[in-house]
Amino acid sequence: MENKNSADRRVFARIPIKLPIRFLASGRDKECPGETVDVSANGIGLLCKENFSPNTPLEMWLDLPETASPFYTRGEVVWSSSKGEVDRQRLGVRLDKAELMGLAPVLWK
Repeated sequence: MENKNSADRRVFARIPIKLPIRFLASGRDKECPGETVDVSANGIGLLCKENFSPNTPLEMWLDLPETASPFYTRGEVVWSSSKGEVDRQRLGVRLDKAELMGLAPVLWK
């Protein structure tokens, strides 16, 4: 369920952008493909076909424009919802640490 108060606590602005992302959930042995909806220095909103519950740790590889290799980061699912999406889940993921430098190609474009 989406946390309606989360917007009040955001420190970094969300940048709406669609980028391919792959991620691996703790306890699963298969990478899942997805697409970002928005990105900030401390979080990623994404769409995927898999359902993940809050507090699920994720390892993620994000294909950033103008970079040779995928950007790797880790985070944790904060909320998930299928509202308004057919056969897809919308996830809110909080990054383990603010990724200002690694996400610079997206954040300061």
